[in-house]
Amino acid sequence: MRQQAESRAPGNRRRSAQKQPVLSGWRKELWDWTKALIVAAIIVMLLQAYVFQLSTVKKISMEPTLHENEWLFVNKVVLEFGSLKRGDVVILKDPSEGPERKEYLVKRIVGMPGDTLEIRGGELYINGKLTVEPYTDAKIEDGDFGPTTVSPKHYFVMGDNRHERASRDSRAFNEVPESYIKGRADLIVWPISRWAKL
Repeated sequence: MRQQAESRAPGNRRRSAQKQPVLSGWRKELWDWTKALIVAAIIVMLLQAYVFQLSTVKKISMEPTLHENEWLFVNKVVLEFGSLKRGDVVILKDPSEGPERKEYLVKRIVGMPGDTLEIRGGELYINGKLTVEPYTDAKIEDGDFGPTTVSPKHYFVMGDNRHERASRDSRAFNEVPESYIKGRADLIVWPISRWAKL
């Protein structure tokens, strides 16, 4: 009896091994693709959270530099390892209140911490000196403003569109805390015909 039982044991092991589910063919390929997509999605989410994101331009406040519906490559690393400077185009959390408030805005930094800004006669003065702004196509049409001095860890931002009521910016909601800036727009990536470094 023992010999018979022992002789059956290898066959039992073979049958039990055959019963174990094994992914094969299209199921295995599908599972491999699923794993790859999950890993890719996690990598993209981490990159968007800490390295870069794509942002779409809304409205006309940054014309003629940026046009509505253009896509921007937004550099987030600069906030951790670099430094912002006057002239940078940035994506920022809208600090304003009311029905016109948006989640994010795209504006240009014109005033750094400690700068004194004044608008008079349609021109921007920084620390008493007239500022040359090659990215604009008109004088400032919204009237005089300031002088005002930018607080530490704050920035004064404006839209490049200087026509009357074309841009809601620091003239309306005042200086912007550094923590509200989400990244620096480095490139126009879409449409291809408008590809350019900012």
